[in-house]
Amino acid sequence: MLENLEQLVALTACFVCMLFIQNVVKVTCLQQQAVKVVVMVAMTCDSGDIDDGAKNHRDLEDFEEYATKAKTLPDTTTNENLLVLYGLYKQATVGPVNTDRPGMFSMRERAKWDAWKAVEAKSKDEAMNDYITKVKQLLEEAGLPA
Repeated sequence: MLENLEQLVALTACFVCMLFIQNVVKVTCLQQQAVKVVVMVAMTCDSGDIDDGAKNHRDLEDFEEYATKAKTLPDTTTNENLLVLYGLYKQATVGPVNTDRPGMFSMRERAKWDAWKAVEAKSKDEAMNDYITKVKQLLEEAGLPA
């Protein structure tokens, strides 16, 4: 989603820069070069990127909905499944592991870190979708509405 947001910002910046150039006669060479870069970035984006942004917004809403539903999972949910959810949640919200592995005496924190590290290769979108799928599966197994 962040990539699409950056593209939208680039397109907006391009539009603002073009208006600026049209309305102001004096633009320094440095500003002109910056505008050219923004225009080139905007030109590489196709119109489908904006639609993808809307899709990603829906995905984020679904993700937040299932993050809330995950809190209703029964106490009988296994630690293994909870760790899978934890790793996917962290990957979807933070991205790749950005901390050192906890020491051997912090077993709980170490297990959570390992679960996060195990899904580090997934993109944020993949992690979100996998998280939603896993929560749905666990809710169905528990006989709760997904």
